[in-house]
Amino acid sequence: MAGKLQRLSRSFRTGCAVALLTVTTFAAAQQMRGDHPDTYVVVRGDTLWGIAGRFLDKPWLWPEIWQANPQIANPHLIYPGDVISLAYLNRVTMRPGPRPVDASPIGAIPLSDVEPFLKNRRIVFDFETLPYVLGYEDGRLRGSVDRNVYIKGLDAARPGERYAVLRPATEFYGARRSRDLDFRGKRIPGESNLWSQTQPKSRQQDAFLGYEMVQMGVGTIVHGPTAQSDTAALALDNNGYEARAGDRIVPVNPQPYDLQFFPHPPSADALASEARVIGVADMLVTGGPRDVIAISAGHQNGVDNGTVFSVWRTGSHNVDRVAHPNTSRITESPNAGTRRDRLPDEYAAHAMVFLTFDFVSYALVMEGEKPAGVGYTLKHPDAEQ
Repeated sequence: MAGKLQRLSRSFRTGCAVALLTVTTFAAAQQMRGDHPDTYVVVRGDTLWGIAGRFLDKPWLWPEIWQANPQIANPHLIYPGDVISLAYLNRVTMRPGPRPVDASPIGAIPLSDVEPFLKNRRIVFDFETLPYVLGYEDGRLRGSVDRNVYIKGLDAARPGERYAVLRPATEFYGARRSRDLDFRGKRIPGESNLWSQTQPKSRQQDAFLGYEMVQMGVGTIVHGPTAQSDTAALALDNNGYEARAGDRIVPVNPQPYDLQFFPHPPSADALASEARVIGVADMLVTGGPRDVIAISAGHQNGVDNGTVFSVWRTGSHNVDRVAHPNTSRITESPNAGTRRDRLPDEYAAHAMVFLTFDFVSYALVMEGEKPAGVGYTLKHPDAEQ
């Protein structure tokens, strides 16, 4: 009797699993493009977002229809020459094509659009304790190529070690404007930076999110501290900027960046963070497709690489001039109040995260109807438009 019950239980669980897979796959199949190809051969320059868009109206549903190939060493990597095809119940499979030894898998998004952020920017909570540039060879005013810069705080530095020179640029807040910083990391009122503006997220979430550090260059240790001086000498490479006193020093990150991730909807924690756009790159207030934005949520909020958000302009509060023709209030305001009615939020675009820190992430605007602006809210990519 017990054995029969166990067999029935296993059959029931199997049936439920098959039913759940069928329902999930059917839901994803409803989002298949009407003109989707039966097969597609991957070519150099393709991105996973672009390939997903060939089959789906919503590329962030790709994980729901992707069928990994267990016979391939890493079934999630897709290379030029591979053949993508639709299988039973609209599951997408991949057949490997001829792969040169030096072939590289395609990324989720174009590397050229995000490489400066992957290589040259990072978010930290504290930089005051980091080693820093103290002086320059020959008494110069700046450190430059073919001249050493002298670093204080690298007591254990060894010749040949590689270090990056970073400069604090911006303070990010969840609910305040960003702050520009000088070479010492002190605020400079009114000076422009990469992020032109930020806008409040909410009064309850006025929190410090981190310092953005910009990489100015990379160098090699020539010699460590000596009996005459407690500074180390760093020779700068010729593909960076000048170093200034106060620039901070960190080891070069030997780990290459990884763009092999799937676009996917945000987790419940990520949505609960009520993230907003806190900056648009290149001193802009709004950004369109292929522009980079900074958002007020990171991996501590459940955001990871590949997370796709929809970006929305928050509806303003307008005075009803018909009902209150004699009011002296300003017509439009971001805040609620008497005699004001809230307008609906307006969909702008979709954006995909490609680099996360504790409470800040960088995302690339993928496509949309309007520019994504500073202060705009982030929602589930399927939020009703």
